[in-house]
Amino acid sequence: MNYFLNRAKELEQELIAMRREIHSYAELGFDLPKTNAFVTEKLRSYGYEPKTVGKAGVTCTVGKGGKVLLLRADMDALPMPEESGMPYAAQNGHCHSCGHDCHTAMLLIAAKMLKEKEEELKGTVKFMFQPAEELLAGAAAMVEDGIMENPKVDVALGLHISVGMDDTRSGIIRYISGVANNSGDAIRISIQGHGVHGSKAYLGVDAINIAAHTIIALQEILALEIPSTQPAVVLVGKMEGGSSCNSVADTASLEISVRTNSVETRNFLKKRIKEIAESVAATYRGTATVEHMYGMPPLVNNSDFAREMGRYAAEMLPQGDVEEIGPSGGGEDFAVVAERVPGAMIYLGVGSTEEGYCHPCHDPKMKVNEEALYVGSATYAQCAVRYLEENC
Repeated sequence: MNYFLNRAKELEQELIAMRREIHSYAELGFDLPKTNAFVTEKLRSYGYEPKTVGKAGVTCTVGKGGKVLLLRADMDALPMPEESGMPYAAQNGHCHSCGHDCHTAMLLIAAKMLKEKEEELKGTVKFMFQPAEELLAGAAAMVEDGIMENPKVDVALGLHISVGMDDTRSGIIRYISGVANNSGDAIRISIQGHGVHGSKAYLGVDAINIAAHTIIALQEILALEIPSTQPAVVLVGKMEGGSSCNSVADTASLEISVRTNSVETRNFLKKRIKEIAESVAATYRGTATVEHMYGMPPLVNNSDFAREMGRYAAEMLPQGDVEEIGPSGGGEDFAVVAERVPGAMIYLGVGSTEEGYCHPCHDPKMKVNEEALYVGSATYAQCAVRYLEENC
């Protein structure tokens, strides 16, 4: 049996206990005091000297010299009440329903195993425990604060759990070569009209009417301005406006999610949303202010590096437990790391519908097969060691 697979299995109860503790915190964004302190304390107990980077991120290294491979895990939760019914479920109105608690615990165990093997490492492994992935902001904050330097990162690997689908069997590793995830942008349109009493509506400027026409016009971008072969989403997910049924609304706002797998299409969509919002508002005698709240480019895995990681995982796992798959529609802020160095996000199955895990990521009822998590820790470590062996 592969060393890291066997050692991770020996550490399985520690891994599960750490995952459950982080799960119970379910902290959001950059506000991760308990999670950050927990990760820092664990790394110190393993013999590391961790430091804070990028507001609430944690980093440290193992090994010395040679190539530098970065291993990344995200740590934040989602702002939704948990409905899993598990005894360790978060009680603070938040929920680790995207698996970041799993990622953090798996990388901690990988760090422990790599520290045990430090004298045998052919290069350096740098760890990136990242906040605020759900805000699509944490990776950028760590990059801006120097995570890619001192020592300079050569390649980067992330791992994400997959659950609640037909093809997310426990223990399977899947990878994507090329475009892996769509871009993700959040845009707010603030509309200013002029409020008056409904009996004299002709004296006002109806912000809700402007919002309604804007929504319709935005959908026509996809129908008439984007090739049918190009994946793209312009979703108005939130609309607010008005204060009473008998008055013309003086203000309204729209919040929009924009997704595509092309940098050029992403830039085009952002440009057209602004143009349409401002021109529709002007048509109906109002004004519109367009604000880009946050966003992330598409995640593009380096094809050669992704397949290399798949090969290393296949050396460790039973035949058929590693496979290449097609792109996903979700967004992932690991993209800002993979823009700078060859990178790849790989996926660990932690429960399929056939196995009774019927709730996918971002569902408040999501549960995972904790008995599969040790495979993730082993994969982190195996891929790091084998890459350094072959490339240093």
